[in-house]
Amino acid sequence: MILVFITLGVGAAHIVLGGGLQDAVKSAPNIAHHAFFGAVAAAGFGVLFNFGYRNLGWAALAGALALAVRTYCMLHGWPLEAASFAAAVAVALVVELSYNTPFPVRRVGNAIAVAGCIPMVPGSAAAQWIIGLLEITVQPLEKSDMMLAATTSAGLQVIFTVGAIGAGLTMVSSTFRRPEFPTRDHED
Repeated sequence: MILVFITLGVGAAHIVLGGGLQDAVKSAPNIAHHAFFGAVAAAGFGVLFNFGYRNLGWAALAGALALAVRTYCMLHGWPLEAASFAAAVAVALVVELSYNTPFPVRRVGNAIAVAGCIPMVPGSAAAQWIIGLLEITVQPLEKSDMMLAATTSAGLQVIFTVGAIGAGLTMVSSTFRRPEFPTRDHED
């Protein structure tokens, strides 16, 4: 419900401040726009993960980078799943490379990468999937074919996108060696 009020408020403000109704409802694949809202969402997830103030900034940067890379890739014709994979790899690389900067994120590095990538989860497709599954149960059998196809498509998009994000984060974080990871010295 809060999201509905926020959406209506932003749309009304856009119309009042000079944009028309058509401008308020058209989709604009602006990288800066997506990066800003990715930063806000990732910082929000950082609050849920109980990050400190400094780490909230890192989470916001990770979210901005994730949505900027994904939007850039999608503007160049990449499918959602591939663009999400590339964005997850970019976020994980930046977090891993930040270990060698004056401002490292050692203690919560992977959590910052995860918080930065959570805004890329396709929530509308997940909602379509869940609602579609519920609607299939009340449809007559002869009408459920089209609903089943749309529901399955939305579900597969969610599964593959979340899998691509997870694979991108895991591949990068498992490639780099951690100095704080315990090792066992073999003495013969």
